[in-house]
Amino acid sequence: MDSEPEPVRVVIVDDEQLVRLALRLVIDGEPDLTVVAEAADGDAAITVVDQQRPDVVLMDIRMPGRDGLSTTRELLTRPAPPRVLMLTTFDSDDLVLGALRAGALGFVLKDTPPARILDAVRTVADGNPVLSPAATARVIAAATGPQSSEARRSSREAARKQLSALTERELDTARAIADGLGNPEIAERLRISIATVKAHTGNLFAKLAVENRVQIALLVRDAEQ
Repeated sequence: MDSEPEPVRVVIVDDEQLVRLALRLVIDGEPDLTVVAEAADGDAAITVVDQQRPDVVLMDIRMPGRDGLSTTRELLTRPAPPRVLMLTTFDSDDLVLGALRAGALGFVLKDTPPARILDAVRTVADGNPVLSPAATARVIAAATGPQSSEARRSSREAARKQLSALTERELDTARAIADGLGNPEIAERLRISIATVKAHTGNLFAKLAVENRVQIALLVRDAEQ
């Protein structure tokens, strides 16, 4: 008889003890998920992640000392880093955007219903981004909001330079990812097989030196701004 798969190992990082307690109760109530450690700030998070090697880190953005963005950047430099899911109240879109650029796989609001938080943890554990339509709209607004013409030009040129390494079909795939399409929808749009979509996506990860589809989408947005 096949053994049961190991539960997804989760570390919770938040400076509010009640938030950590609530999240632990919700997550530990699921047979396929388990909380292996908690941390109240970024420095402690780095220590426990190095010790526990979790699959997923639920990361608060605003914390005293080292914030969630800096901590995420540090964790994602590790070999075989954990998947990072950001926690936000949406009063810090600039930090959310920075976290996504750094390689976080998505974010959830702190007042998200428990069932959706659990779904988000599972989705991120599988390596897939978590961006609800409302959340995506806020991130894209932050990404394309007011900024100096020089900053906009610089980011646009850098993104276009990266994308110039792609074939035409790979670029079509990148644009479809930026539109929020999954593999089946991309296959239908481009009239190719899902296996070919996966091959193109793998090429995008390698050529663009990115870790996830969110980073691909942000590059496309930068290039087209």
